[in-house]
Amino acid sequence: MSSARPVAALSAGSNAARIPSLPLALTLAVCVALSAPVAQAADTPAEGKLIPRSALFGNPERISAAISPDGRFLSWLAPLNGVMNVWVAPADKPEQARAVTHDAARGIRQYFWSYRGGTLLYLRDSGGDENFHLYAVDVGSEGPARDLTPYPKTRASVVRLAHRHPDAILVGMNDRDGKWHDLYRVDLGSGARQLVHENKERLSGYLADGDFKVGRATRSRDDGGMELLAPDGDAGWKVVDTIPFEDSQTTDYDGYSNDGKTLYLTDSRGRDTSALYAIGADGKKTLLLEDARADVGTLIADPKTDKVQAASVYYLRRQWKAFDPGIAGDLQRLGKQLGPGEFSVASRTLDDKTWIVDYSAAEQPSLIYRYDRGGEGKLTRLFASRPELEGAPLAAMWPVEIPSRDGKTLVSYLTLPKGADADNDGKPDRPVPLVLTVHGGPWARDLYGYAGTTQWLANRGYASLKVNYRGSTGFGKNFINAADGEWAGKMHDDLIDAVNWSIKQGITRKDQVAILGGSYGGYATLVGLSFTPDTFKCGVDIVGPSNLETLLKTIPPYWASIFEQFARRMGDPRTEAGRKLLAERSPITRVDKISKPLLIGQGANDPRVNQAESDQIVEAMRKKNIPVTYVLFPDEGHGFARPENSLAFNAVAEGFLAQCLGGRAQPIGEDFKGSSITVPAGADGVKGLSEALKGHKQEVKK
Repeated sequence: MSSARPVAALSAGSNAARIPSLPLALTLAVCVALSAPVAQAADTPAEGKLIPRSALFGNPERISAAISPDGRFLSWLAPLNGVMNVWVAPADKPEQARAVTHDAARGIRQYFWSYRGGTLLYLRDSGGDENFHLYAVDVGSEGPARDLTPYPKTRASVVRLAHRHPDAILVGMNDRDGKWHDLYRVDLGSGARQLVHENKERLSGYLADGDFKVGRATRSRDDGGMELLAPDGDAGWKVVDTIPFEDSQTTDYDGYSNDGKTLYLTDSRGRDTSALYAIGADGKKTLLLEDARADVGTLIADPKTDKVQAASVYYLRRQWKAFDPGIAGDLQRLGKQLGPGEFSVASRTLDDKTWIVDYSAAEQPSLIYRYDRGGEGKLTRLFASRPELEGAPLAAMWPVEIPSRDGKTLVSYLTLPKGADADNDGKPDRPVPLVLTVHGGPWARDLYGYAGTTQWLANRGYASLKVNYRGSTGFGKNFINAADGEWAGKMHDDLIDAVNWSIKQGITRKDQVAILGGSYGGYATLVGLSFTPDTFKCGVDIVGPSNLETLLKTIPPYWASIFEQFARRMGDPRTEAGRKLLAERSPITRVDKISKPLLIGQGANDPRVNQAESDQIVEAMRKKNIPVTYVLFPDEGHGFARPENSLAFNAVAEGFLAQCLGGRAQPIGEDFKGSSITVPAGADGVKGLSEALKGHKQEVKK
């Protein structure tokens, strides 16, 4: 399966490593991956026991469980000497697990089983550069992992696995041309690759069936739209469908069934929200699911046929709809047995007798279950991802709908400090400090569920508000397209409207609001402090761009296929009017307006938002004698993947927010241990930071 619509390009975190192009059945398995506190402010309610940062931001005990297609092995990610690696056990004897990878640096975040008996695959980059190589591990041997894409500056794109061809895989590689991926068939045993297609047509993705036959390909148009192409019978391609720019974020060819007779499509053309369709070999288009409020989201497909059996729609919360009566009862049974949170089917055996199910809720980190489908179905709990948080004072999350000034509905998620809402009505008994947390993308969205950052803020005494501002995905194309040309414009107005709503509702006070975000959310933080300096008391920017023109000059080469999306939605750097708009909407041009405390976090190897984006605004602020604290990690990219670095940055951020909003704070203590943290500027701006840096032994890992 390959994706026709652009990825959420500026999102920080694990999405950077997502695998966008597996068979439908397998995609779900991959995607569904200290001391005493200071005194709290007098107007902050009691939040219960202080939860150590290590419990929230350190390595989980076990995550990302999967079962092998043949049902023989159970696998998961867990620490090995403090670094996340893949562990494998006999499916019926989890206690006999052993590590089958031995990464000693940044750890492994994405892996999946192949159909070759006992062979699993994983992706890994170097230092956060996002050149993800594909590795194979034979779990029955003690041999090392094998790099299937051993070429410099190469980013692997997994296109297809097929159970009828268990010893091979289709992989895109851009070693010939950094902008475009050629297609190869790779032998999982020898690692030898065979060229399937040399990409000289600027193809952005490939769609193949279970015999590795490429039936369709996608290509970006010069106007920002997309084309669907088919082989023309003469070693070339012909255009068989077009997706206008207006539908490019909400229309996607999701992939073929295993036999190649059905092509699945989520489509917003002629409508607002995207609906799910099945297209037969005769071209007939059958509607499977639609919803007026939200786009169709995650798909569940049969592990052998790749026939889509169910899909979800996510407005305030996820709702599953089964098309195949063969699994409808299973989904209903799981919903009843697991509880009021949300679940996903993370993995299935090829015979479909056994599922691995992931369940979580706002107050419950991920729980992993084995579900045996025979009879009435047997659900067995395997493990908790963060058992040390069981019994901790975690806070509830409230989905809310906030009106924007121009009549749009902003689906948002409010979390209050534990104990602040005695009558449990979703409003604090008295106003509390609030942190507006802004998601990246901006073509992504916030969801209901457990999040370490949200629980951390609540436990320290702050309300946390996550807002799906215009441009967020999942709510139809009109909501996305309303953000075109509105960076630091109406997109920011939505955030301000959410703050004003919070004040009006009595959730917080006007002088007790901070803003925090990563990637686009980091940009929103810089905009908040430079465009609306009286709204926020302080801000935390993580890998956020400060200069939109230099941002677009330094995007990775493999983003060539989506450059027109940036140009049309942000401002075109090739035109005078576009450059003017980019300059007007760049925080770097309003540095002199910044008057509130600012903390910046950056990865030195970030390929999306280069280090220069943070360097230039820090330099500009220092020239104007405006205080700023700048934290830089030499072994990180777009977000902080190493738990030691995440823990270190959040230790700094916690002290920073406590100074700003008066919440609780755990001293830095030993939270820099194992981290590569450096502070090029403003170490004296956060209490205890300079002292913690003295004698710290920096550990850089690639």
